[in-house]
Amino acid sequence: MPYRHADRRSRGRTAPFRHVLCGALALLAGLPALQSSAATRHSTSQDPAPTQLSIQVNNDRLTLAVAKAPQIYLAGVIDADAPQRFESMMRSGKIANGSDIYLNASGADLHAGIALGRLFRQGSMVTHLGTQRRQRGAPAKPALCTDACVYAYLGGLYRWAPTGADRIGFPAQMAVDPKASADPDDTSAYLKEMDIDQSALAPLLTAAHADPAWLPADQLIAARIANNGRLPLTATYQVQNGEPYLTLAEVKRGGQHRMSLECRRDGVLFTAYNAVGAEHAKQIVAHGARSFVEVNHAESYPPQQDYATVQDDAVVIARTYPGAQLGSLISATTLGAWVRDRNSMLRYGFEFELGGLDHILRKYYQACWEYAPWQVAKKS
Repeated sequence: MPYRHADRRSRGRTAPFRHVLCGALALLAGLPALQSSAATRHSTSQDPAPTQLSIQVNNDRLTLAVAKAPQIYLAGVIDADAPQRFESMMRSGKIANGSDIYLNASGADLHAGIALGRLFRQGSMVTHLGTQRRQRGAPAKPALCTDACVYAYLGGLYRWAPTGADRIGFPAQMAVDPKASADPDDTSAYLKEMDIDQSALAPLLTAAHADPAWLPADQLIAARIANNGRLPLTATYQVQNGEPYLTLAEVKRGGQHRMSLECRRDGVLFTAYNAVGAEHAKQIVAHGARSFVEVNHAESYPPQQDYATVQDDAVVIARTYPGAQLGSLISATTLGAWVRDRNSMLRYGFEFELGGLDHILRKYYQACWEYAPWQVAKKS
């Protein structure tokens, strides 16, 4: 089945892979082969003292086949020694870079939470809220993440918003007005290091009138506290062979989406790259009825070159627009590129929200109109 990229409005509510993994485990619960000691040998844990953090590693074959990454469950109290134990498991190879970290923890030692968060970022790990099923077929209990756990959660390179009954409670002290500090464990310094915008977080905590503040998923996503597997959209402007060239890129877990705008003698070349893997890209193009570009959620014209191609691991959609349409592209709220499946109503592609990029977009627009030979000819 080809890869389908949901639009941004639904992505914020996408459940983490834990639910897919748990469903697969439940369906396969009755198979004796899965209850063999071989699976057990690939799941390791550190049995904690009553006041220690439990570290459970699931990296058996089924987990890796379904979730594509080891699943690490941290539960209990984040104690002062938890970062050292976690780092030791990283160094020994028991915890791999890129692992999924599921948190259900608390603890007053904020320094330990910060230290864990830095280890997560060092290993490009992904943070979720979640608890492990204790019995096959039994529902997982809701996860709670408070105090030191919140600091650890923010260390994830990719941070998934809580789903279902899982809840995360932010300490009120995170709303303190950020000041310059030489203390590397200062709250403001740590949030800045983790690319968390404290000015966006603070109003949410203040408005909650509670400590901790139990923030819902939509607020966490809107403030970019949770990114659900995607880093912020970036824009890069440069000159290539004398022509102004703009690149919009969004890195996601396991891939990248990219758009480029290039001023040329025959107009503005728009190109979209949807990196989904070579095989998926071939399937999407082979089953595609047509490709199209959307500006502000509406299909743009002209629809020439109404097809997509495969380049390496990406589906590529290219359009050449008249120079007069550059303004509508640059001032758009959203830009999307899609392939419509000929056998269904499904479409495959991605969409960028351009908010916050006004400065560099205006800079590119000005450079393009100063360069463009079609504009010079029009003026003369």
